[in-house]
Amino acid sequence: MSGDEAERSAIGGRKPVLGLADLAEHSPATRDYHHWTGKTAPGTVFDQPEPRELMELTVIVPARNEEDCLRECLRSLVSQSEDIFELGRDWELLVVNDGSTDRTPEVARGFAGVTLLDAGKLEAGWTGKTNAVWTAARRARGRWLLFTDADTVHEPGDLRRALHEADRYKVGMLSYSPRQLVHGLAQRSLMPLVFCELALAYPPAKVSDPAQRIAAANGQFLLVEREAYRWLGGHPSVAGKVLEDVELAFLAKRRKVGLRFRYADDAVSARMYRSTGAMIEGWTKNLNLLFNNALLLAVFRALDIALLFGLPVLAYELWNARLGAHGLEWLGAGWVLALLWLRTLFRFYSRVAKSNFSFLDCALAPLGLPLFVALLYRSWFQHRILKRVSWKGRSYAQ
Repeated sequence: MSGDEAERSAIGGRKPVLGLADLAEHSPATRDYHHWTGKTAPGTVFDQPEPRELMELTVIVPARNEEDCLRECLRSLVSQSEDIFELGRDWELLVVNDGSTDRTPEVARGFAGVTLLDAGKLEAGWTGKTNAVWTAARRARGRWLLFTDADTVHEPGDLRRALHEADRYKVGMLSYSPRQLVHGLAQRSLMPLVFCELALAYPPAKVSDPAQRIAAANGQFLLVEREAYRWLGGHPSVAGKVLEDVELAFLAKRRKVGLRFRYADDAVSARMYRSTGAMIEGWTKNLNLLFNNALLLAVFRALDIALLFGLPVLAYELWNARLGAHGLEWLGAGWVLALLWLRTLFRFYSRVAKSNFSFLDCALAPLGLPLFVALLYRSWFQHRILKRVSWKGRSYAQ
């Protein structure tokens, strides 16, 4: 008997791992997560032996041309191995090489305890990222699965703390919004604008409230319990979605899988984009999907430009008219406009401060408004008119 056959015999035959059958007869809307965990019906997404013994955690890192940031990510993860939480015994770390043309595979091989996989063939209807993480999820041996990006840096102990947090709040999905690392004027002025809108559109308290329909998750840190992931259908259920993390969160809400989402600068940081070009491409891909009406939002932010930059100019012109006829009246009107500008500036800063960026980055945010408006329009145009977006050398129909 072969080794595979022996293992199959030992576990009583072939069983689905993280698969999901058509569970329409079980109404998820009426069932609590803890009522069904471990009792899901046999899956048909794929079929392979269940691991003989499960580990506590599987960390999955998809990587496509990430040689310049993967090393720091893996160093922060591998360093979390300790006697009571040992890499290779209690948890595993899988890196999925998604067709990289740089030294990404060599970087991964340089870390002891890291398992390097090649992403499976990219089939029609899948995005590169969903295909890559699904390749690893099929091999995962953890009771919990953590999907995290190659541009993240994890604080010491954040893996164990996340597991405890998920258990404490009795949720099947836990997602962190990392502290964002930015450099250069374009990023420092634009990113606070984007993240303040995200904070307003997806308030963590409402996202974490089971009674609220609003849902969100950040794929930079997405922890899912094994059976919850199975109940959601795994990444095949969101195979073609550009924002697969948010789509999984909506599935979690609809299927009553407990969801917790919060800003977590204490746990993880991320440098989303390493160039202005990548930032423009990334937000063009995402903005129209993140906000209900990107075009209307662009109009409102264009109004901010008019007020923030137009009011002081108009006030200055009125002050210059003080020596002419009715000079005192014009001077008074100029001061009224100046006070209105200060009030507008204060309200704008209060809004941007919700982004959790530094004071200086938030102060630079007005300079990023023209780019933000342009990206909102560009994202709307590509999604609604061209119906196609691109990311990392691949094009996806929308």
